[in-house]
Amino acid sequence: MNLSKQLSNRLEEVLLDGKWVAGTNIKEQISDLTWKQATTKIDSLNTISDLLFHINYYTEGLIHYFETGKLEIKDKFSFDAPKIESEKDWKDLIKKFQIDSQKLIEKVKGFTNEKLDQTFFDDKYGTYYRNINVIIEHSYYHFGQIVLIKKLLKKTVN
Repeated sequence: MNLSKQLSNRLEEVLLDGKWVAGTNIKEQISDLTWKQATTKIDSLNTISDLLFHINYYTEGLIHYFETGKLEIKDKFSFDAPKIESEKDWKDLIKKFQIDSQKLIEKVKGFTNEKLDQTFFDDKYGTYYRNINVIIEHSYYHFGQIVLIKKLLKKTVN
């Protein structure tokens, strides 16, 4: 199996369809939440809707870079989520996450090993391979937060 296939499989595992690593995935964990649950703040934790926006911010930014060669995402904007004020807003965010996730998976699947070895934007960022792995690791990190927040929500908000 080539590297792009391995990376795309790992992306799919955490974002949309996997169960091997965590027994679940982000899509599955968010699919049964209402917009009220997704936007409920528990102490100083981020809301699930904010975390989903944050994960997708980087997914969308990577796709944009792959398509244009322009890296325009900035960490300081990664939590500037639009306000979720209805079930429609929440479902729209979920849909965007799913579409962008699938698009990223397909783009990565099409990369050659040579492309994955190329410098990503600037030498300080390393290779395409490294940056795709960072997206996977970053997604798992926030996925864990989503799972824990969801458990807290079920325990405290019923």
